[in-house]
Amino acid sequence: MPMDGVMLGFAARQLDNTLRDGRVDRVIQPEKDEIHLLIRAQGANHRLVLSASANSARAHLSQHAKTGPMEPPMFCMLLRKYLCGGRIESIRQISGDRILEIDVSNLNELGDPATRILTVEIMGRHSNIILRTSDGRIIDAARHVGVDISRVRQVQPGLPYDYPPSQGKLNPDTLRAEELSEKLQASGGKLEKAIGASIAGFSPQAAREACARIGIDPGTLLAELDLQAVAQRLCAYVSSMPSLGPCVVICGEDGIPSDIYPFPQHHLSCAQSKPFDDPSAALDEFFYERDRHERMHQRAGNLAHTLRNHIERCEKKIALQDEALAGASRMEEYKRNGELIQANLYRLKKGEKVAHVENYYSDDCAPMDIPMDVSLSPAQNAQRYFKLYQKARGAQILAADQKQKAEQELAYLEQMEDDLRKCTDAKGLAELRDMLVSSGHIRPLSSRIKPRKEAPSQPMKFLSCDGIEIEVGKNAMQNDRLTMGAKGDEMWLHAQKMPGSHVLIHAFDVPETTLMEAAMLAAYYSKGCRSAQVPIDATLRRYIKKPGGSPAGFVIYTHQQTLYITPSEAEVRKIKLIRE
Repeated sequence: MPMDGVMLGFAARQLDNTLRDGRVDRVIQPEKDEIHLLIRAQGANHRLVLSASANSARAHLSQHAKTGPMEPPMFCMLLRKYLCGGRIESIRQISGDRILEIDVSNLNELGDPATRILTVEIMGRHSNIILRTSDGRIIDAARHVGVDISRVRQVQPGLPYDYPPSQGKLNPDTLRAEELSEKLQASGGKLEKAIGASIAGFSPQAAREACARIGIDPGTLLAELDLQAVAQRLCAYVSSMPSLGPCVVICGEDGIPSDIYPFPQHHLSCAQSKPFDDPSAALDEFFYERDRHERMHQRAGNLAHTLRNHIERCEKKIALQDEALAGASRMEEYKRNGELIQANLYRLKKGEKVAHVENYYSDDCAPMDIPMDVSLSPAQNAQRYFKLYQKARGAQILAADQKQKAEQELAYLEQMEDDLRKCTDAKGLAELRDMLVSSGHIRPLSSRIKPRKEAPSQPMKFLSCDGIEIEVGKNAMQNDRLTMGAKGDEMWLHAQKMPGSHVLIHAFDVPETTLMEAAMLAAYYSKGCRSAQVPIDATLRRYIKKPGGSPAGFVIYTHQQTLYITPSEAEVRKIKLIRE
């Protein structure tokens, strides 16, 4: 329930308490359906985010800044004209529904005080941000809705503003038991659905929570209940909702936010949750982390598709070179045929289909037949076989060289694919892309603006049960920096003969428990993460060398001991993570 009527009610009350009498200093439109108002209120600067995105429509304060385009859109320019320098008179939710109104008092063209109302409608793909006058005339909107889109309700500059249809639901702010009882009676069916159909702003999740709070199973039929008593308990619950808290963000096993609620939910089983003091902080965390992971997933998905295409190309190239090498296996046969024909020229005649000769390469000089080209003389047939021999020999050398290069490229691409799996932030993703640009596997981004040089990304850092720091590289460049910058007596680990992370233990005397934890990390952050008994090599940094001209992350080492580890996500989660 990211932004149903209940959640919006909590957010609206907080926004009104925080921003009332605040001054609008700036208006930014970073997205076509997103507005940021920079407001000075109660001695502090605040960023109010208003979004009409179909998947993430919302209204809350945010700590995360976004930059607008070089040339502001027309709607942004209009908002600046009417809102900048104005004062926030009030922020309110309309009838408990997903509609938020912000009254801004400013001067009009004649210098007289005038109030404009910025309305945010949070309704899925029909969400909108609308600026109107106090008498209800639409000044402009983020989305224009014409007759071709909706015959019921148009949103165009100059038209009168009409609220979206209320669907006859009751306002939770003025809820009375008698009205609610009658509404429930008219709805019929199960209690859960009847609550959602009767009270404005109640999503299915909010309706289930209401059932849990009043102690009735949500699937109970209304015919089995005393509706007057149920209505009274629901009214008491709805009136107490503003005092409930704290806001909670629900996270999945991967740590990605999956849902948000204005207060702990009794109808849900225990889940990984994170409490917040106010609705804006919870909404900001939820949408920022969700958008960040979605953007990472999209960008990583594009790179993963490119890498997979290149890997398949390399595998096909290696298969073709194997075929060429198999064909070149007849090389010695061609050479032998040519020499045997040349040794028997004195008794061979032109036009013979087969040359009957003794094979003096065998111990018993057994007779053998060699196919001949009837259009060529015996001497020319010998030269033909010598040419086939030279061609096969050249193909063998070329195929072997091409196969070696393809295998090296395949190893590099598989390392990049494994690095992409471990990528958790934009810096790491940018480094991965830069490496693929340098290797020629993807094209550089065309831009006239020189990108700002970012600080290098950092490897993951863990703390072992013995209190010793363990660092794990997430990509080839991090692996290089981590290994080459280590001290000679520090312990280094890596999965044997497969792509994986370089793991470094920052200690000279490593306890057995810390070594096993580091080996578990090396196994988990390798291509063998889903295998059993992954071989992990461990050696000191002093025994590691990087050959000249080798790609990032490639090293050779000696004096290693090999540990066999079965990766376990549960075991990895037990190791304290200091830096992701």
